[in-house]
Amino acid sequence: MERNELYPVFLKVSELNILIVGGGNVAHEKLSFLLKSSPSARVEMVAPLYREETIALAKQYNIQMHKAPYDASYLEGRHVVVATTDKIEVNEQVYHDCRDRSILVNVADNPPLCDFYMGGIVTKGNVKVAISTNGKSPTTAKRLRQFFEDVLPDNIDDLVKNLNAYRKSIKGSFEQKVEALNEFTKGLVENNDN
Repeated sequence: MERNELYPVFLKVSELNILIVGGGNVAHEKLSFLLKSSPSARVEMVAPLYREETIALAKQYNIQMHKAPYDASYLEGRHVVVATTDKIEVNEQVYHDCRDRSILVNVADNPPLCDFYMGGIVTKGNVKVAISTNGKSPTTAKRLRQFFEDVLPDNIDDLVKNLNAYRKSIKGSFEQKVEALNEFTKGLVENNDN
């Protein structure tokens, strides 16, 4: 069986500088999903043209839009770049320029030119679940996202907040706190079919 060897991380995108290259449908989709998950993300865009919906979304979230063709100078100070143009040569140039500068890059719909994938995300308060299919099936990730949105209770954030308060009240070493929390939460995952 093939194995997904990606390492999941949760980025503080409000503290990173993100650039989306492109202004078409894919750029709009990437911007929408990014802002849905992280409304305070620091994003800029560069493209010769933008869709009206993208312009409206960018205004709503104060996203700076550069109306120009891609140039490597737009990479200055970036941490993450997403290339979404319909021009293969531009996307490949973005990839190579980012690699030369050690900037994380995602070229939409081109897994070999991606340092990371933008998977399915479920958010309920402080709980966030990310789903990856190793870039092989975005549709499966979408269906799994819908499944988890239905399965995770809306009040799961209350559980997280209560456990956080309990954690703060526990006395002892780190190991003792972990042991107490493990014992306290064991019932959440035990099979109760006895």
